[in-house]
Amino acid sequence: MKPLSSKDWFGKASAALVLGFTLALAVSGLFKAAMGLKDTYFSTPGQFSMWIMGPVWAFTLSLSFLFASGRRAWVWLALANLVLWSLLWLIGGVAR
Repeated sequence: MKPLSSKDWFGKASAALVLGFTLALAVSGLFKAAMGLKDTYFSTPGQFSMWIMGPVWAFTLSLSFLFASGRRAWVWLALANLVLWSLLWLIGGVAR
């Protein structure tokens, strides 16, 4: 196993900034779909759905430095995005 290092920090950080944002957006959408919210962001669950993006994105950015390389960060975060967005599409949370 390759030891962790800060050598490839740009690849890891850029993966988390780009794919972490879309991951946080998918988590927000899944929460909104699970709560059965339609188009209201003025309710308490709607506000929670909006504000959950920041902590999820920051958490993804923090954990991205645990990947062995920038390439692995891009691959794993892309796979996580694919899973979450597919799930969101399957449950009908994405407007058609």
